[in-house]
Amino acid sequence: MKLLLTSGGVTNPSIHAELEKMLGNPVAESHALVIPTAQWGHPMCRPSSVQGLVAAAPDSRFGHLTGLGWASLGVLELTALPTIGADRWVPWVRDADVLLVDGGDATYLCHWMRESGLADLLPSLPDTVWVGVSAGSMVLTPRIGDDFVEWPDAPDDRTLGIVDFSIFPHLDLFPTNTMEAAERWAAELGAPAYVIDEQTAIKVVDGVVEVVSEGRWVKLGS
Repeated sequence: MKLLLTSGGVTNPSIHAELEKMLGNPVAESHALVIPTAQWGHPMCRPSSVQGLVAAAPDSRFGHLTGLGWASLGVLELTALPTIGADRWVPWVRDADVLLVDGGDATYLCHWMRESGLADLLPSLPDTVWVGVSAGSMVLTPRIGDDFVEWPDAPDDRTLGIVDFSIFPHLDLFPTNTMEAAERWAAELGAPAYVIDEQTAIKVVDGVVEVVSEGRWVKLGS
């Protein structure tokens, strides 16, 4: 897959330009599936937040993800997939140009990516773009750190490990998400990590990592 890992979505022209470059087409000609599943695992998320995501209002915070003006937008709820059979949902994923993966709890999302079979499918989607927001980005890392685990049934902080670095999102957005907190978090992980704000994305294509930013970010660790 082609990965565009963000904290807040496609929030500025630089990230938008990279997205269209990865898609090979304008957003308006591209077909998207949105994955809201991570929201169910986080205590701060409510049905109204999932409604806003699916409604894709361009003037809401989801204007940076589902509200970008896609040619079509469907919903892929991972918790439902084990009950309907891969013969139905796999073609939906293969037909999509982009998966829009919203935030919430990354360990919950990781669990359902494995249970649904989506995690196993990803290596066979070389041209599909994954746009992650917060937990939707963190789920592809090896670990998220205990500070970001909110799902009570999570066995630990490990996630899929598709990339070899961790992500500390929402720098400066919340009082707890300071650079000092990120440095403590990274020291506990003892592994490479990126600290990113809402105006930053990490692009990963064919194993090459590139930061796209109109904001603040830093890489910690070797």
